[in-house]
Amino acid sequence: MSSNMMVIGKSGAAAARAALELTAQNIANTENATYARRSIQLSEVTATGGIGLNSSSALSGVRPERVNRVSSAFLLSEARRTESDVTRADSELVGMREQETAIEQAGIFEAGVEFESALSQLVSDPLDASLRTQVIEEAETLMQTFAIAVEGLDASTRGLHIRATEDVGTLNVISQELARNNIGLSRSEVGTSNHAALLDKRDALLSQMSTIAGIRTEFDSLGRVSVRLAGGTEPLLVLGAQSEDLEIAIAADGTLEFATTGGPATVAAGRLAGSARALDRMVDVRASLDDIAVTLITAANDAQANGVTQSGAAAPPMFTGSGARDIRLAITDGADFATAPTGSGPNSRDTSNLDSLRAALAAPDGPSAKLDALLLQMSSAIDGRSITRDALRTLADTASVALSTETGVDLDTEAANLVRYQQAYQASGRVIQVAAEIFDTMLGIR
Repeated sequence: MSSNMMVIGKSGAAAARAALELTAQNIANTENATYARRSIQLSEVTATGGIGLNSSSALSGVRPERVNRVSSAFLLSEARRTESDVTRADSELVGMREQETAIEQAGIFEAGVEFESALSQLVSDPLDASLRTQVIEEAETLMQTFAIAVEGLDASTRGLHIRATEDVGTLNVISQELARNNIGLSRSEVGTSNHAALLDKRDALLSQMSTIAGIRTEFDSLGRVSVRLAGGTEPLLVLGAQSEDLEIAIAADGTLEFATTGGPATVAAGRLAGSARALDRMVDVRASLDDIAVTLITAANDAQANGVTQSGAAAPPMFTGSGARDIRLAITDGADFATAPTGSGPNSRDTSNLDSLRAALAAPDGPSAKLDALLLQMSSAIDGRSITRDALRTLADTASVALSTETGVDLDTEAANLVRYQQAYQASGRVIQVAAEIFDTMLGIR
């Protein structure tokens, strides 16, 4: 009898100690967002025996049956999906703000105002050499601001390319890690602490992957995951112990193209999608900036073609180039600027040709109006995307809170468990002590 009590007490103490260790592990990971709460499942140990044909069974203690890990496939999926949407919006906003900064800080608007102001001053005295020189200098400054804007857009494009390339590299590393983790899940026993740790690692890797690209997941009975790229043909990235690399290419216009060995792929969410969208917008911004430069070149050169220089000769083109990248000032002498119309003599004070240029620059479809429209469009797009991002962030935070409530660690519950399992440990110790006392008493009988 005392021997059975010893076994029961020992098993109870061992089970209570295992529960205490698991509770301590829960408490230690309270702030760990990738950790899912554990609980221990205990089962009774039954001993069987008998004499002859008569058998009997008796309780012989308790043992830890398995480690249960709290999880919610739906909440995990929602948390990944909403966070993927947020990172897409964040990445796109970064690119859009860089584009706006490149245009605004280049000073095209201010330089355009100064150029038009120099033209207005020249009206008062078209033969004043200093006023003509000022027009040429302001035209040169305006031309340089286009170069600065292009350089800023190029820098933003390079940054987006670098970030996207790094993200693809990270995505491929995570795919390889998930494949290795699948192997570990195959080899570990379900219901053990090691298996639960591998499941935590799996979910952490999936969360990290979803911030880079939108994914769709499937799980088997062992917890092994298959991962597809969400959107388009949904190519496989992870299947069992195998992983597939995502490839990235930069098109001639600077936009991004993705593919796997199975063919072209679409990235619908995550930072990669945001970078791709920002680069798509970059194409439109460059086209608008080129249009502004072409409008300026056309207006100035048309005026030159319809006018004469100060000496009365045919005026040369004022600008060369076909867009913002290659616009150049073609004249350096203020005397070559045509203020008077064709047919006017030398040193003419007729400013009708100059007035025509000023009217063309200020027209509703002139360069100034087009620049205003571009800046307004960029600002409005950023404001709209910011509102969307904030709404997505609210959804992501809500999903994160719901997941944490479901699978996170509650300190009050764990504190109660500490007391409960400590009392169970002490009770098991008391059982062992009583068994020892009974055994000593039996040995002391004479």
